[in-house]
Amino acid sequence: MADSDDKTEQPTGKKLDDARKKGQVPRSKEAGTFFVLFAGVLAIWIFSGFLGRGMQQVMFNSFTLTREQTFSTDEFRRIFIENIKCIAIPLIGISSIVFVCAIIGAIFIGGYNFSQEALKPKFNKLNPVTGLGRIFSINSIIELIKGILKVSFIGTFCYFALSGKFSELMALSFLDSHAAIRRGIYLLFHLMLIIVCAMLPIVLLDVPYQKWHYIRQLRMSKQEVKDEYKDSEGNPQIKGKIKQMQYQMAARRMMQKVPEADVVVTNPTHYAVALSYDVDGSTAPIVVAKGIDEIAEKIKEIARESNVPVIPIPPLSRSLYYTTELDTEIPRGLFKAVAQLLAWVMGMKAYKEGKSAQKPKELDKNLPIPEELRF
Repeated sequence: MADSDDKTEQPTGKKLDDARKKGQVPRSKEAGTFFVLFAGVLAIWIFSGFLGRGMQQVMFNSFTLTREQTFSTDEFRRIFIENIKCIAIPLIGISSIVFVCAIIGAIFIGGYNFSQEALKPKFNKLNPVTGLGRIFSINSIIELIKGILKVSFIGTFCYFALSGKFSELMALSFLDSHAAIRRGIYLLFHLMLIIVCAMLPIVLLDVPYQKWHYIRQLRMSKQEVKDEYKDSEGNPQIKGKIKQMQYQMAARRMMQKVPEADVVVTNPTHYAVALSYDVDGSTAPIVVAKGIDEIAEKIKEIARESNVPVIPIPPLSRSLYYTTELDTEIPRGLFKAVAQLLAWVMGMKAYKEGKSAQKPKELDKNLPIPEELRF
């Protein structure tokens, strides 16, 4: 009971899939019985005319024999074949409808399921102790009670519904064969219809009960849910370690591109964005590295070691950080601001290398950044 009490969680999708693979699906015997009876009612209603004429012809062939026919083997064989032909069409039709509805009733809840594992022999079921345990289990007792209540309910329902038909049933012997067959088929149809009506509330109760019982059997403990999550998704600690390693590898690749940058724009204490620009102008400036806090400090450190200009422009650094992914071009709205920055950087580089005699004026850090790109 303790193990049962611990299983408080609903079964997961994987648990349900595993159960289906083992052949464990919710089934309702009452639904199967109901559909078979309903099929019988439907089939009798459809083929009652064919069945009545066929049975009448069978009665005529079987009870109007001459003396010679009575002692003739060949004649008996001919009459037997003719009788089969008379009732073949209604019997095949009725059997087909019942067969189809029986399949529908079997898969009405749980759906179609074919499991090779369910076909494997289970020798533990041959254990008499286990068998006795199943016979006297709570589920077996519930099924016994259900059976008793079902028979009592249907029997009582049918008795009161057919109590006025007993005289008609007894009167069949006084009718000619044609009328007796027609009346007998009508009474059979009426009886099966009553049984179907009596079965309907039982099915409406049993179907949700079987679904509830099936889910209850597959309930899981909280530990089982955690273990399944670890098995299917991986240990969270291991996944976190892998993500951390992937992040570190990506950061190392990013840092390797910082020395190739033309300028690093910073918000002195938090943000750093490294830009690279192809002087032929075939593409817009590209963000080759970016980061905040510790990563930003590392970018600035590598940039200084590689003689890459590090320029503090807080609004531009935040805009580049939030609007641009790694190895992608900057937004069109920042073209003008970045162009002014790169022009100043290129001019300063040319001055330091002696390619230009005039030192550029001090950079105006009030660069044109659109309001929608400000962060």
